[in-house]
Amino acid sequence: MSDHSDRYKYHQLEEELKPYTGLMGKAADSILDQDISNYPIFVVHQHQVDIGIPLLVKKPEGPKWSIHASTLEELATKNVIEMSRVDNFRKVYKDPREHLCLFVLSELGANFIFVPRA
Repeated sequence: MSDHSDRYKYHQLEEELKPYTGLMGKAADSILDQDISNYPIFVVHQHQVDIGIPLLVKKPEGPKWSIHASTLEELATKNVIEMSRVDNFRKVYKDPREHLCLFVLSELGANFIFVPRA
């Protein structure tokens, strides 16, 4: 698959998730404000996953994606992120007041992407 095609799919994903950035932003603020974690992560998927708390559930009539609120700590505990990589992940993690961290499970594989908050 070409790099151009991947970029297109990520752009398409960002467009599909735009209506839900406010919802994710409020959830991120709750995670931060309640001292649950300094690293909120949103698991975006179209399958069944046992990670995080469901915020949005995929339905045949829409939306196309399910979104679960999670944290770096949960993903490390469940071995989604290897413990040896947690410090490196913290270094690249963007300010959660300005960006949303998405862990996207799609046909492109499993990828972390950061999108600006609305």
